Amino acid sequence: MTTAPETFTLVRPGGVELRGLCWRPANAASARTIVIVHGLGEHVGRHAALGQWLAARGWTLRGHDHRGHGRSQGARGTLASSHDLVDDLSAAIDALGAPASSPPLLIGHSLGGLVALTYALQHPDRIAGLVLSSPALAPGLGLFQKALLAVMSRLAPDVAVNNGLDPSKLSHDAAVVRAYLDDPLVHDRISARLARFIVDGAREALDAAPALAVPTLLIYAGDDRLVDPEGSREFARRAPASLLVAREYPELWHEILNETPGERDAVLADLEEWLGRRE
Repeated sequence: MTTAPETFTLVRPGGVELRGLCWRPANAASARTIVIVHGLGEHVGRHAALGQWLAARGWTLRGHDHRGHGRSQGARGTLASSHDLVDDLSAAIDALGAPASSPPLLIGHSLGGLVALTYALQHPDRIAGLVLSSPALAPGLGLFQKALLAVMSRLAPDVAVNNGLDPSKLSHDAAVVRAYLDDPLVHDRISARLARFIVDGAREALDAAPALAVPTLLIYAGDDRLVDPEGSREFARRAPASLLVAREYPELWHEILNETPGERDAVLADLEEWLGRRE
C-alpha cells in the first residue's frame, strides 16, 4: 500500500516559506535519510515514485520545493541572491538535526544536482554521500546567449523569461511528458540571476571537482537534450576515482529516473547497488 508523504514547511530569512514532502518507510525509526534536490521549473512532488521506491527499501526521502518553485513562496524562477538555493539546502539539512554519526545522503537532479554538488564541495562533513542525476554542469550557452545573460544580469537580474527547455525531451515515456505538461506546479520561468548561478556554479563545481571528498554516484543521460552530458563526463574525468562511481546511459534522455520502465529499472538497479554500500 502506498503511503501519502508527510508535508513540512521551512521558513527562511525574510519570511519565505519553503514547502516540502517526506516519504518514510514503515520502520521509520531506524531509517537513514536522503535529501532530494529537484530541478529547474519542477517540484519535489514529481519525485514521488522515487520516494515510494526508496521507502520500500528502508530509506526516508525528504526534500523541499526551491523558492520560486512548486508550493514554495517566491516569484517563479527568481532568486534574491545567487546563494539562495545552496543556503536553503544548508538550512534544510540543519533542520534534520541528524547526529554527526549518521549524516544524510543527497540526491540532486539537473539544477538540483548542481546545488547538491556545490553543497557537498563546501560541506563534505555534513553528508554521507552524494547522487548526481543528469546534473547541470554544462549549460551550453552560445556567444549571443552569454552576451545577453551578461547584459540582463546587470540591468534586469530579476526579470523572469522562458527557460527554453523542451518538455518533450524529458523522457521517452509519453506519460511522464504529459504529466509534466499538465502539472500546475511546473513552470517555465528563469531569471538572469538564476541563470547566472547555473553558469558560474557549473564552472566552479568543475574546477573544484578534484577536491570532492564524499562518496558519489554520478548517473546521467548520454543522449540528454536538455543538459549537455559533456559536463558530467568532464566531472568524471576530474573527480577522484576512489570516490566516484559514474554510469552513463547512452540512449536515455534527461530524466533517467523517469524513463520508460525497462530503462528506468536499470538505473534504479545501479542506484540500489550503490546505496547498499552506504547502509
